[in-house]
Amino acid sequence: MVRVGVSVVDITPPVGLAMTGFGARTLPAEGVHDPLTARALVIGDTAIVVADVLGIEAAMSERIRTRCGLPASAVVVAAVHNHGGPVSMAGRLGADADPDYLSVLESGCVEAITRAHESSVEASLHFGYGVDPDIARNRRHADGAVDRSLPVLVACNQAGEAIAVLTSYACHPVVLDATNLLWTADYPYFLRTEIEKAFPGAVCLFLTGCAGDLNTGHSAHASLSLTKNSARTFEAAQDIGRAIATCAIAAKLEPIAEPEVAFAEEFVRLDFERREVEPLHLLAQQWEAGAENASSQQSLVLPIWARWARRFAEDPLVPISVRVSALRWGGLGLVALPGEIFAETSIDIRCLSNLSGFVICYADDNPGYIAPESEYTSGGYEVDEAHRYYGMPATFAKGSAEKLVGAASRALAAAQNYKQAE
Repeated sequence: MVRVGVSVVDITPPVGLAMTGFGARTLPAEGVHDPLTARALVIGDTAIVVADVLGIEAAMSERIRTRCGLPASAVVVAAVHNHGGPVSMAGRLGADADPDYLSVLESGCVEAITRAHESSVEASLHFGYGVDPDIARNRRHADGAVDRSLPVLVACNQAGEAIAVLTSYACHPVVLDATNLLWTADYPYFLRTEIEKAFPGAVCLFLTGCAGDLNTGHSAHASLSLTKNSARTFEAAQDIGRAIATCAIAAKLEPIAEPEVAFAEEFVRLDFERREVEPLHLLAQQWEAGAENASSQQSLVLPIWARWARRFAEDPLVPISVRVSALRWGGLGLVALPGEIFAETSIDIRCLSNLSGFVICYADDNPGYIAPESEYTSGGYEVDEAHRYYGMPATFAKGSAEKLVGAASRALAAAQNYKQAE
């Protein structure tokens, strides 16, 4: 047995705030489809909190982990990465973040962890994998990698009642298109609702797996269009969420016999490389001129590209440090990675570390796409353009994803060794 607590805090923004997730969408939110939440799960002295936002940047994550009362290195702060939420990272995502909402988001995550910790009870842990729901598609390559894992962790109190369900799947929460103007967690909302129906009284947390190159079948450049897609509706999101939930609910679970708790972290330096050939000040001029062509779909994002070029035209490329963390509960592990991570990286981590458990991204920072070396020859939005929307000075350098794989393996090993040394 181990002490487990879970909680949910409402973090729904007011109507009228700017939305994020699509370069083409410029209108604010007009209503609420489903409330946005921060959900926390505490197991022993480890914790995960996941918020219904596109990303949480490193400084806020650090403050949340410091404020929550648990060891900061034992806490993971993740984002669902839904594209129906507010601007959640200052200086990124192509629009200004509302400072009052950023305060609500941070305090909501702290409150969720605190409530979960204070309400913790003795519980047993049960783990298994659901069958592949066959929803995710590699949006860059028809035969590209897909992480088909559907891990499921259920915590039960001493009466045998489920109190928390933790599950994860690698597929972008972007069923809805850029024409949606309602706050929503996208398909994870329907997934969580369905699982909570199957486990009455339990709270479901959904963690997005390494979905940087995975979605339900449309291209990344579809985000540049305001053309309504009849296949990208709330009804479709409901069908997808329910399909994944059905597979998770049917997972064959086995008890974790010795759910001892351990954790470790490693900070990794990531370099940048400039893939733009022309000087940025010239590109800014070109993009500003192109933005005047109102008939072009691309004109919707060219102002964002131009502002980016003006901002970074004179700045040197300075490396950043990102956090990779590992949690262990007995033989079960969880790896948390920053940014938009590709399926190939997740699969590499699972194979290298022989991991039974979760590999998630959008955790403790979201500085954009961190592609494996194999993707650089293909270029495309994720490699050549997305850093502009994310407010990063350039593309992450080749080898960055491979650095994360090594750090994840070491962190998992360190967590295991930490427990053995006690």
